[in-house]
Amino acid sequence: MALRLPAIERKEQVLDVALSVFAVKGFHDTSMNDIAEAAGVTKPVVYQHYESKRALFLAIIDHVGDRMIDVLTAATSGLTDGQAQVEAGMIAFFTWVERDKNAFKFLFDSGTQNDEEFTVAIRKVLDRSAEAIAPLIAIDLDPIHVRTLAHGVAGASEGVARFLINNNTAFNGEQIGKQIANLVWAGLRGVDSE
Repeated sequence: MALRLPAIERKEQVLDVALSVFAVKGFHDTSMNDIAEAAGVTKPVVYQHYESKRALFLAIIDHVGDRMIDVLTAATSGLTDGQAQVEAGMIAFFTWVERDKNAFKFLFDSGTQNDEEFTVAIRKVLDRSAEAIAPLIAIDLDPIHVRTLAHGVAGASEGVARFLINNNTAFNGEQIGKQIANLVWAGLRGVDSE
C-alpha cells in the first residue's frame, strides 16, 4: 500500500513514475494500469490527477521540457562570454541526459511521431529550447538566422545524445559536453555575419 501523500506530491510522483514507464514502453504499449502499478497506487488515483493517458503524456512533455530548459538556463545565466556560455550549456545538457536518460528518451524517442498532438507539443518544447539558446549565439545576424542556428545547435546536441543512448554507450556528460561545445563554438565562429 502506498503512503498517503499530499495531493501535489502524489501528482508529481505519478508524473515521474509515468515518465519512466512511457520511456521504456512507449505511449501505445503503456496502460494506466501499468502506471498505477508502478506508482503503487490504484488506477482511480491516477485518474484523480490526470483525466486520461493522453493528458498525462502531454503533461510529461511539458514537465520534461521545462526541466531541460531550466537546466540550460541555470547553467548559462550570469555568463557573458559566448564560448563559456556554449560550453556551460552543452555540459548542462549532456549531464542532464547522462543523469536522466528516461527523460531524454521520453522527449525525443517515445515513438509518437505519428500523433499530431504530441508532435506539436514536442515541437513547442524544441522551439522553447531554441529560444533559450538563441541569446547565447553572439553573432550580429538577423533574429531569424540566429534562431535557425539555435535550432541547428539543439539538433546537433539531440543527435549526439540519441546516438549515445541508442548504442548504450557509457559517457561522461561533462566530457562530451565540452567536446560538442568545442565543435559548436568553432562552427559558430565560422558563420559569416554578413
